[in-house]
Amino acid sequence: MHRFKITELGENVFWLRETERDHLVRVLRLAPGDDIIGFDNTGAEYYATIIKIEDKSVTCRILEESHPEVEAETNVYLIAGLSKGEKMEWVIQKGTELGMSGLIPLRAKRSVMQLEGRKAIERAERWQKIAGEAAKQSHRVQEPQVFAVSDWAEVQRALPQETQWLIPYEEEKTRRMRTVLASLDSSLPIALIIGPEGGFDYSEISWAQEHLGAKSVSLGSRILRAETAAIAALTITLAYYGDLG
Repeated sequence: MHRFKITELGENVFWLRETERDHLVRVLRLAPGDDIIGFDNTGAEYYATIIKIEDKSVTCRILEESHPEVEAETNVYLIAGLSKGEKMEWVIQKGTELGMSGLIPLRAKRSVMQLEGRKAIERAERWQKIAGEAAKQSHRVQEPQVFAVSDWAEVQRALPQETQWLIPYEEEKTRRMRTVLASLDSSLPIALIIGPEGGFDYSEISWAQEHLGAKSVSLGSRILRAETAAIAALTITLAYYGDLG
C-alpha cells in the first residue's frame, strides 16, 4: 500500500499537499475510494481512504491508527564529512533505511566538495527529500533529520549535550568499536563522526576529542571508503544494541 507523509493532521482526517499531493495524483493516479497509509513523524501511522482530491490538496479519512515498532530504540546520528558526487545521497538513503536518527553534513579540511550560502541550503533541502523518500520506502514512521551543512562548532551545538561521540579513525589501532559501544549508555544519543574521502586531518581528531569528548575507534584492519565507513559504523552500532540482526 502506498505511503505518504502527512501535511496536516485533523480529527479523523489528514491532508496531503504540494509534492505528496502531486505524487498521489499525477504519478500514482490514485482516486477517491483508494486506501493509503499516512505518517506524520510522531511515531504513528494512519490507515486511510481518499475522500476528496482538489487542485492543491487531497483529503483522507482515517480508518485506523497504529504505532508500529519500527524505529531504533537508540538514537544514532551520522556526522558525515562532505563528499563529492552522489556519495552523500547514497549514505543518506541507506542510513535512513537502516534506522539513523539524523545526519549532519560536515565541512572538513579535506572535503573535496565545499558548500556555502544558498548552495548549501539547497543541497540540504535535496538531501532531506531523499531521506523522506527512503523513510517511506523502508516503512519508517519518522524520517531522519538532515541538518544544515555545518562546521565543527555548529555540529557541537546541533545535538543534545548528553550525546556520546565516536570517531572511526584509520590510525586507531587498539580501541575496537564494539569495545567502546559496551561502555556507552544506549538510552542516550550516539553520534558517529565519519571523515570525507581524504579522511580527517589530525587537528580535527584532536578537536573532536577535546571539545566533544569523542573517542576514536577502529572499524577493523582494512581501510574503508568514506561512504562504506559510514554505513559500516551505523550498522555495527544498531546491531550491537539489538536493532539489526
